[in-house]
Amino acid sequence: MPRYRYLTADVFTEVPFGGNQLAVFPDARGIPEHRLQDVAREFNFSETTFVYPPSDPAHTRRVRIFTPGNELPFAGHPTVGTAHVLATTGEVPLTGARTSIVLEERVGPIPVTIRADGGGPVYCELSVVKLPEEGPPAPSREALADAIGLAPDDLLDGEWQPRGWSCGVPYLFIPVRDRLAVARSRVRPDAWERALPGTWAPEVFVFSRDGERAGSDLHGRMYAPGFGIGEDPATGSAAAALAGYLARREPRRDGTLHWRLEQGLEMGRPSILEIEADVAGGEITAVRVGGATVIVCEGTMLIDG
Repeated sequence: MPRYRYLTADVFTEVPFGGNQLAVFPDARGIPEHRLQDVAREFNFSETTFVYPPSDPAHTRRVRIFTPGNELPFAGHPTVGTAHVLATTGEVPLTGARTSIVLEERVGPIPVTIRADGGGPVYCELSVVKLPEEGPPAPSREALADAIGLAPDDLLDGEWQPRGWSCGVPYLFIPVRDRLAVARSRVRPDAWERALPGTWAPEVFVFSRDGERAGSDLHGRMYAPGFGIGEDPATGSAAAALAGYLARREPRRDGTLHWRLEQGLEMGRPSILEIEADVAGGEITAVRVGGATVIVCEGTMLIDG
């Protein structure tokens, strides 16, 4: 039976056993198409990536991203983590302190910058190919509060009301009064099923603007039952879309905005995501999301046809 090499990594953390778990197959050629979802379900991480030669020779690699439930057009922690794994294994040679690569994903070609120190990668940062897009109005405050186990007055309103944003994967951002409310949030399945499936942004990101750790601006949790993910410890695609929500509410109209997001603390997998947005005249012109990654293990998987 054919064996295929994989590595696992913890993404958006500087220490093992934190961050978001990722399995990477650095050369997925030969794995049968109908087994890709099976492999992702076997790992049961938030995402598993399969790496192939690029479709365009000007790019570095083509990457397919699977949750336990489906394939995604774009995701942040798999992009950042895959770049780190490829650089660590030498699949992608480092060219100095900064190496620029392009990973093809279903949403389009994603530029990634790899920062190195001592001959190895220490930080990877993606630039979104699809700028943040705002969706239609969200379900009612009462329905959303019920779906996430909070009282309606835990949710902010007015300028900070819940809204959906997307950089390729839509998320519904629900600002709440403080990180204690974030910590109390949970999926209530019956109320969730009534409020969210079939809406423009059925995956939910609950956040507050008071970080627990020094230097953090935001504290968040992400729930995606529709992806087969009860809760995600670090969500780069949501962080990118969150830049759209936040930049709209920033008084600064030009320059580079920066936020540090902490996520996964309630899960025992602390994660730190660095978010940047370039704005000109109040309009976003670029979004970047980055962080550290740690390699955890390496092995082979037996995959039949």
